[in-house]
Amino acid sequence: MANLNVVILGASDYGKELGKKGTASDLTFYNLKRGENTVTFIEPNRFPERVAPLFYAVSMAHKALLIVEQINPAFGEAVIMLDSIGLKQGFVILKNYLSREQIAPLIKGTVVDGYEFLEDDKNVLRERFLEDASKVSSPQNAETGTLPVDHFFNVRGIGTVVLGSLAEGSIKKHDVLTVLPGNKTAQVRSIQKHDEDFETAGAGERTGIALKGIEVEDLDRGTILSNDKSIKQISSIETKASLVKFWPAPLKEGMVLHIGHWMQYVPARVEAVSAGGDWHKPELKLKLDKMLVFRPGARGVLTYPEGGKLRVVGTIDLL
Repeated sequence: MANLNVVILGASDYGKELGKKGTASDLTFYNLKRGENTVTFIEPNRFPERVAPLFYAVSMAHKALLIVEQINPAFGEAVIMLDSIGLKQGFVILKNYLSREQIAPLIKGTVVDGYEFLEDDKNVLRERFLEDASKVSSPQNAETGTLPVDHFFNVRGIGTVVLGSLAEGSIKKHDVLTVLPGNKTAQVRSIQKHDEDFETAGAGERTGIALKGIEVEDLDRGTILSNDKSIKQISSIETKASLVKFWPAPLKEGMVLHIGHWMQYVPARVEAVSAGGDWHKPELKLKLDKMLVFRPGARGVLTYPEGGKLRVVGTIDLL
């Protein structure tokens, strides 16, 4: 089964015309399936009121569908988030007589500049995404796997069930996974993909996993399930940041930013800033409110929820 995750930005409830509605919270999932190919559409319901759902939705996606109904701060923030996460593949649909020339200066130099422009035709979109899904290859026999949890609940007769999209590798039935942050473990009791039972799940696939040995109370959004021993968990970090060019002022000690990585969104207080000659490239010392889980070499997205019209600050290296 090949799966493609697509984030939809710019038009609420657009996904209901592309797929069947699934899980809904601050994120809504819509599922489209044909044969062995599936597409999962993800909409951030509470954006632009909150920036966290925007991060969550984009971080899970392989492709973007950006609908531009008007040029406003939400459009600009969505473009900057797509660029910060580095989501290089996507489509743009222009509405209300907007032209490519009008948005060209706003997307120049970002990943969105490389997106394909399409007409607002739901049938064409469904076919394109299903075709793209058919080209996705998900490893099913990797030695390790990592699943960031986005939803979790208890099912009578089954127990603890988590939902998420595999970030790396593959997970198999009966695997024993570490529940991060922390050191508890849980065993994979069963695996479902789009309501069908499977023995394995690979990177990129939307997956439901029943777990043995862990309770719902031990989980949270952003919990990481993995048997990859290279993964780290930290409560502080000293690293270099790269601020977006539109960020208006240098970062200051005492500011509370948020670090986004996988499905984690962790508050982090700036304890020290060393800007050198370019305040857009500062060295930061950050103290985290809770543990951050990552594999060395990853990138985190910095946001400042109190930032007004622009809340996406930039990125940091996770070492």
